[in-house]
Amino acid sequence: MTPSSIQHLLITGASGFVGSNLIPFLQRELPNASISILSRTRNNHQPNTILWSELETSATATVDAVIHLAGKAHDTSNTSAEQEYFTVNFGLTQQLYDWYLKSNAQKFIYLSSVKAVADTVEGILKEDSTPLPKTPYGKSKLQAEQYILNSNSNPHKSYYILRPCMIHGPGNKGNLNLLYQFASKGWPYPLADFENKRSFLSIGNLKFVLHELLINPIASDIFNVADDDALSTNDLIRIMASEQNRPARLWKLPKSIITRLASLGDVLKLPLNSERLKKLTESYVVSNKKIKTALGIEAMPTSAYDGMIATIKSFK
Repeated sequence: MTPSSIQHLLITGASGFVGSNLIPFLQRELPNASISILSRTRNNHQPNTILWSELETSATATVDAVIHLAGKAHDTSNTSAEQEYFTVNFGLTQQLYDWYLKSNAQKFIYLSSVKAVADTVEGILKEDSTPLPKTPYGKSKLQAEQYILNSNSNPHKSYYILRPCMIHGPGNKGNLNLLYQFASKGWPYPLADFENKRSFLSIGNLKFVLHELLINPIASDIFNVADDDALSTNDLIRIMASEQNRPARLWKLPKSIITRLASLGDVLKLPLNSERLKKLTESYVVSNKKIKTALGIEAMPTSAYDGMIATIKSFK
């Protein structure tokens, strides 16, 4: 496909963080293409909405490509029912992919997750790592991946399974925002003795990858998607402090003391508990070499540092 050959896109998850950033971007990059939104509920602000219940009967014969972003996000509070992940993340993907195989569309892009492979990473996560998800979220994403891989025997139908790491960008109110709220108070960061490295994915780089997959003849495959460089939590604190024109206050309290405090936090329901300590200090490095090779580029258009700066500035 070329930009001029894409006439009609079908996108799910339009109201989510990725979708709300992607659609305006594609409207600019592909001005001649119409975009239909597939949703479970009618939205008056999105006139080209098709309900999931209408998928089989709607006028979607002219769709050229499908971008499936919709899904149930990982609930870190562990209050969601396990079956709900499979109903949404696997069930909707199965329904949409079955429709895709019968349609005239030629490309199907599925936004999975690195959590479909591993909850913790030793070394660097690559596409050939053996999947061993631990959570219902990761297991449901992997099940959806496997369905796509096992269902497509048509050489004229392309699929791209993308495994992004933590996505961020202006307007995203996730864990980075919580860390920024802490750093903005000028309090010392007491976990500096924990040196970690973590991959992130700026929304700008994800939009770039999605657009390139749409317009270029890339072979079907699974791709990790991440920024080029990993950052430590200490790096994030330094960047946040710099954006506030203040020095970073990094305290290296002994790990043994921090670990005991976190265990106490589990019992007393304190802000620092074992789960939060793990998220702040664990390493999770993801290789993006395969997607860059497929796209014929040496580096992502947005550096990890610049992408993080853009996100942090939006928190002010």
